[in-house]
Amino acid sequence: MRLILLLSAIGLSLQASAQTAAITRWANQSLLHQKPLEQAHVGISIYEPATQKYWYQYQDDKFFTPASNTKIFSLYAGLKLLGDSLPAARYYENDTAIFVKGMADPSFLHPDYTFQPLLQLLQQTGKQIYLVPAVNLNKRYGPGWSWADFADDYQPELTEWPMYGNVVRIYHHGDTSKMVPALYDLETTEDRTISNTSTDRDERNNLFFLKYNPAYKEVSSTEVPFITGAAQQLRERLQDTLHKRIGLSVAPQQASFRLLKSIPADSLFTPMMHRSDNFFAEQTLMMASASLWDTISTKKMIAWLQDGDLKDLPHPPQWVDGSGLSRYNLITPRDFVSILDKMYAQYPQQRLWDIFPTGGKGTLRNYYQQQFVHAKTGTLNGVVALSGYLVTKKNKTLIFSVMVNNHQDTPTNVRRAVERLLTMIWKDY
Repeated sequence: MRLILLLSAIGLSLQASAQTAAITRWANQSLLHQKPLEQAHVGISIYEPATQKYWYQYQDDKFFTPASNTKIFSLYAGLKLLGDSLPAARYYENDTAIFVKGMADPSFLHPDYTFQPLLQLLQQTGKQIYLVPAVNLNKRYGPGWSWADFADDYQPELTEWPMYGNVVRIYHHGDTSKMVPALYDLETTEDRTISNTSTDRDERNNLFFLKYNPAYKEVSSTEVPFITGAAQQLRERLQDTLHKRIGLSVAPQQASFRLLKSIPADSLFTPMMHRSDNFFAEQTLMMASASLWDTISTKKMIAWLQDGDLKDLPHPPQWVDGSGLSRYNLITPRDFVSILDKMYAQYPQQRLWDIFPTGGKGTLRNYYQQQFVHAKTGTLNGVVALSGYLVTKKNKTLIFSVMVNNHQDTPTNVRRAVERLLTMIWKDY
C-alpha cells in the first residue's frame, strides 16, 4: 500500500511538473516575450483548488493596479455580509410618525428594479415621514478618483440614500431631449454649437447642457451623474418624488429601528460583475458597513475585512475603494487567486458561475466563446486584468489571475493575447 501511495504521489508530482513546463513554454512563446506584452509589467497565477497546487506562477507576488478586478473584493464583502437581500433602510414607527434612515441601497427608484419596498412603505404610510441622516464618513467620490470625470456615467456620487442610481437619463430624438427624472433642482440648457448628440454638466451645479444634431433621427440616451448634495437636498428630492412633506430629525431616544429588506442580493451582484458597474460595487461596501455598524465607511469596512476574513491573504493588499476606479489600489495576482478560492469553497459553484460573466456575456461578450471561463475583467489606461475561474476540457476547475500594467498597446490586443494562453490551457487539460 505504501508503495502504491508513493508511486501515486510521484505520478502526480510529474504531472504537475509537466503542466508547469507546458504553461511556462506557452507563456514565454505567445505572451510574455511577444507584442503587445513584451515591455509590460505582467503577473500570472494559476491554481487548482482540488489539489491545492499552483500550476503556474509568474510574478504573482508583485503588486499591480487591478482596475475593476477590485470588484471581486467587493463581491466577497457583499456575499459575506448582505445575506439573500439588500438592506433598503432602517425605520422606526410610533403612533404619529415614521423615522427612516438610508443604508446605501442603490436600487431605490433605479429603473432596472421594479420591486421597491421602501418606496411602497413611504407611499402607503399615513404618518408624518422624517428622514434621519445616517452617519456617513465617506466622501462623494472615492480616494484617487479623477475629478474631471464628474459628468461621466461610470462615476456617480456615493451616498447613503441613492435615488435613480444618482444619474439622470437624457433621451435625444432629433432636436428634442427629455430628462428622467425631471427633479425640482435639475436644469437643462441647449447648446447648438456642437454638431454631435451628447450631454455635459456644469462642474458645481445641476445644470445640464444638451448638445444635439437635429438631423439625427434615432433615439439615443445618455446617463449623467447629478450632484446629490446634503441631507436637505435629499429631503427635498424625496418630497418631490413622494408629493409628501418630509421632515428632518435625529433618531428618537430609545427608538428600536427595524430593518427593511429590498431586492435579492444576486440581482445586484450579477450586473455589478457583468457590466462592471462601479456604482453598485461602491454601494455594496457601503451597505455592508451600514449593516454591521449603523455607520457608513468604506475605509472602516475594508479594514475590518483585512483584519478578519482576509487576514491570511498572501500579500496584504493596498485596497481603497469598491470599484477599482482608484489607482491607489495595489493587489497581487496571488491575492486574487486566494480570495477567489475562498469564494469557491464557501458558495455554490453555480451561483458563482451566474454572478461572474462568461464568454459571450457582459464584459466578455467578444471573448471566450467556448464559455470555459467565469471571470472579472479590469481596464484602465495601460491596465488590463482578468481574474476568475477556468474549467478545462477535462473538467478540471482552475482559479487564475492575469494582470497587465503599463502596456502601450490597445486593450483588445492585450485581451486577445491573454485569451490565447488561457485557451491553450483549456484545450490541453
